[in-house]
Amino acid sequence: MKCIIIIIFFFIIPDLCLPQGWYRQITSTTNFLYCTDFINQNTGWACGQNGTILKTTNGGADWFSQISNTSFILYSIFFIDENTGWVCGQNGTIKKSTNGGANWITQLSAFTNFIYSVVFTDVNTGYFAGSNGTIYKTTTGGGVWFPQTSGVSNTLSCIHFPQSGASLTGYISGGSATAGVVLKTMNGGSNWIQLSETGSNWLFGIYFYDPATGWAGGINGGLIKTTNGGLNWINQKSGTSNRIVSLSFADYNIGWAVGYSGTILHTTNGGNLWTPQMSSTTENLWFVDFTNSNIGWAAGWNGTILHTTNGGITSANNYTSSIPVGYFLYQNFPNPFNPDTKIKFSIPEEIHVNLTVFDITGKSVRVLIDNILKAGEHEIKFKSEVSFASGIYFYRLSAGNFRKSGKMILSK
Repeated sequence: MKCIIIIIFFFIIPDLCLPQGWYRQITSTTNFLYCTDFINQNTGWACGQNGTILKTTNGGADWFSQISNTSFILYSIFFIDENTGWVCGQNGTIKKSTNGGANWITQLSAFTNFIYSVVFTDVNTGYFAGSNGTIYKTTTGGGVWFPQTSGVSNTLSCIHFPQSGASLTGYISGGSATAGVVLKTMNGGSNWIQLSETGSNWLFGIYFYDPATGWAGGINGGLIKTTNGGLNWINQKSGTSNRIVSLSFADYNIGWAVGYSGTILHTTNGGNLWTPQMSSTTENLWFVDFTNSNIGWAAGWNGTILHTTNGGITSANNYTSSIPVGYFLYQNFPNPFNPDTKIKFSIPEEIHVNLTVFDITGKSVRVLIDNILKAGEHEIKFKSEVSFASGIYFYRLSAGNFRKSGKMILSK
């Protein structure tokens, strides 16, 4: 397949908000991040290695560290409101905050192994799941945790109660290298039953939009879906062999799945078709969280947090249908610019277009376009933010064997 690539270089990686696709936010940490949780479009948290907890109150434009008082890996974080939340992880670690994460208080259970997922259905009722088939529940906001019987000894990776529907119905995904496991409760955890027909893939992420409709993802790009509460599961084609770790859905049709090697998949028809989105990273992604069909975040290794404000879709705008005689990259205008400039290019045939952002060292920062575009002239607006440093920007257009670069200057 032919491909067009536009590449822009910066002196720094500023916390940009580009008009298309996914872009990386500045986190000031290189620790692996395993989970995010947003209660609205502005306020959210992330957690990970070495007791890392980060918080933002402006949609991720700024992330600041919170003191967890632990050096253990934290795998899951969940807030029921802007003040009350829990974080869990290695060595049975579970902590609670009642002031938005300013302080974290250790809670105790009899479990001392790995906790991989925590979720609450209200301020008092919560669950965590982890290694060796472990499930615990609390009805006192974590003051007391008591074990529940899972009936399995597999690693349990993710626990999820649907955002809509009865809070008594919940699901847990897990497994081993040779088998996937999905557990279900319909009575708030008093009983957990193992569902069948979940396939051979070890399942990591699970997401139910309501008590009947849900998806799960696992190793080897495995994706499965149910519409009858897990009685039957249908294999879906992910188009990747990379591990799928986390899923998030805005409704019955629109959803995302993320995984290893920067994998981001998107569906607009409930998973009948999954299409890749450009993440501009090869870091393993461990969690995806959307607050609506446009606003979302993905977290992963080496301090990676990606953000999108348009559902991850990349496209060019200001299209004209006159057919050019060849490939051409125009000089951006205006140049020098502050704060906006436009990049225009021509393509003589319908072709896959990729627009990627790099820093001055050549490291990929973000992707602006990753779509098949029709033949014609295309123009995209590039907007600088207050965090941009003045300096030289480079962009490069690639189409098959065609390559051309341009230089532009931001002058504040």
